[in-house]
Amino acid sequence: MDEQTPDPQPEAPRGVRLGIDVGMARVGVAVSDPDGILATPFKTLQRDAKKNSDIAVLVRQAQEREARWVFVGLPRTLRGGESSSTRMAVDYAQLLADRLAEAGQNAYVALVDERLSTVTAHRALHEAGVDSREHRKVVDQVAAVNILQQALDMQKRHGAEVGTRVSAREFRGTVNDGGTQS
Repeated sequence: MDEQTPDPQPEAPRGVRLGIDVGMARVGVAVSDPDGILATPFKTLQRDAKKNSDIAVLVRQAQEREARWVFVGLPRTLRGGESSSTRMAVDYAQLLADRLAEAGQNAYVALVDERLSTVTAHRALHEAGVDSREHRKVVDQVAAVNILQQALDMQKRHGAEVGTRVSAREFRGTVNDGGTQS
């Protein structure tokens, strides 16, 4: 009987990845090393639904870091259904994909399931001894780390394309601040 060698694990390509936790008031951001091994907290942005200045910061960071992937957390219900938060995350990811494309940043934008990431982040902060009054300052970053680390681990197991891809829309006119064609 011939001895079978196991199939090698797919190798995740090199490149910086960003993890995004979108909330109504804040956006947590995490970043990985170029080898996609470890997610680290980066920043918490104030959400700006009118001017989208938070999106502009993310685009600038993606460009400066030459990010190849951007993973946006998709908050499904415990049963896997959708909520208003789910729709908000999808819309945010779409706007981000559009703005990255407009800026010439060829990044793979994908939604990844993030059920309980914020709950897990609060628990981790509590276990680390962080005062609950201080959680607000960093909980979104910790949730973004959880989202990104999950994506990194999936990339190691399955290869480059994980999550649900969000493709940029093609624009024929100019884009106003709301992200719609004019």
